[in-house]
Amino acid sequence: MTQFSVIDTWTPMTAAEREQFEQDGYLVIPGALSSEEVDHYQGAIQRAYANSPEGAAGVALHQLSAATHCSELTGLLDHPAVFPYVWSLLGWNVHVYHSHFDVHPMLRKPRPFRWEWHQDGGRQNREIEVSPRPRLSVKLAFWLSDVSRPGRGNLTVLPGSHKTDWLPGPPRRDLPHPRPEGAVEVTVNPGDVLLFDRRLWHARSDNYSDFTRMVAFFGYTYRWITIRDEVAGLSRQHWFDALNPVQRQLLGHAGDGSGDHSWGHFPETTPLYGALAEQGLLDPNYPPLIP
Repeated sequence: MTQFSVIDTWTPMTAAEREQFEQDGYLVIPGALSSEEVDHYQGAIQRAYANSPEGAAGVALHQLSAATHCSELTGLLDHPAVFPYVWSLLGWNVHVYHSHFDVHPMLRKPRPFRWEWHQDGGRQNREIEVSPRPRLSVKLAFWLSDVSRPGRGNLTVLPGSHKTDWLPGPPRRDLPHPRPEGAVEVTVNPGDVLLFDRRLWHARSDNYSDFTRMVAFFGYTYRWITIRDEVAGLSRQHWFDALNPVQRQLLGHAGDGSGDHSWGHFPETTPLYGALAEQGLLDPNYPPLIP
């Protein structure tokens, strides 16, 4: 597994970054990946795409369970440039519950209209009683293609909408309807990372450019929320043993006999708690970081 030189310590998100994130529901982290890392992860996804039925047909691929289907992406799970934003917001008792990597070649002709605006979380948005809905999870989008201009399959977001439970739309998803007022296409460069609140209303735009849209998404939530990804049997994969303890935690590993389990009753046995404690990063003023 390719190793890149990384910093030895993590740095929490700043007060200004937290304020902007709480206001807009998302935050762009420019240049999080080096050019070498972009090339490496691009190549990994290109190989996975080439070996897929979609790649053989030259059509779009939306591959769920990113690490399961492309183990080289595990280096992104706790990438030091962006993972601190996750535990700064959610704390140490977390795992990746949903991930995917996407490859979208240029569309040769417009596809039929479909209203794709949504909040992440699925049934959470119907079954939780409070309003506004709780955050519960955040997502990191690692951009590996150039979407510095609109029209390249950019993620489209409605800034500040993460405190809004419902978005006006058509009576059926296949009925044409204008884009929500105030929506913007997020423009970023290869190596930039987008952090966003799961409640942020968002949709993928179509790619009519000469660029192939390529991006990997990792969604983080509390370990007492079930994992959507296919992770059964990962611990028997040859590459799993090469992961560090935090990465194994993020892929759902728990219950190893040390006392660690998904409810986090024994913090000292939870790998991420130990890593943060060792670096003096457990903020006693923020409940998710308190033992």
